[in-house]
Amino acid sequence: MRAAAVGAALLTVGLSGCFTERQNEGAKLYANHCASCHGDQGQGLERLIPGVAAADYVALHRAELPCLVRKGMKGPLVVNGIEYNQVMPGHEDLTDSQITNLLNFVQTTWGNHNQPYTIRETSELLGRCNGSDGQ
Repeated sequence: MRAAAVGAALLTVGLSGCFTERQNEGAKLYANHCASCHGDQGQGLERLIPGVAAADYVALHRAELPCLVRKGMKGPLVVNGIEYNQVMPGHEDLTDSQITNLLNFVQTTWGNHNQPYTIRETSELLGRCNGSDGQ
């Protein structure tokens, strides 16, 4: 009986280590891959680079966002009524699950109150641009 309790405690500690390792991953990914352009608080850069904070684009283009992160984009887009036309580099180095965590951070931070993505949804959406890595 005592061995079972010790085993359960070790399993709990082991599992919590797995999950805490990825805790705040979306915020860390945003800081490493996005903040230099979109701002550390998602504010963007004047009329040059769009913000992601309280951005209508984030809610209105949900199905496009995973491919936008993976492949980047060029050409005009409108965010909160302001037109932008800069090149955004893609992030081919991120896994599907990292893109999911990154987008979920943006979807639920800085005034964005959008439904989080599942990894399955992100992978399916990435399939539309041949961008899914299945991870």
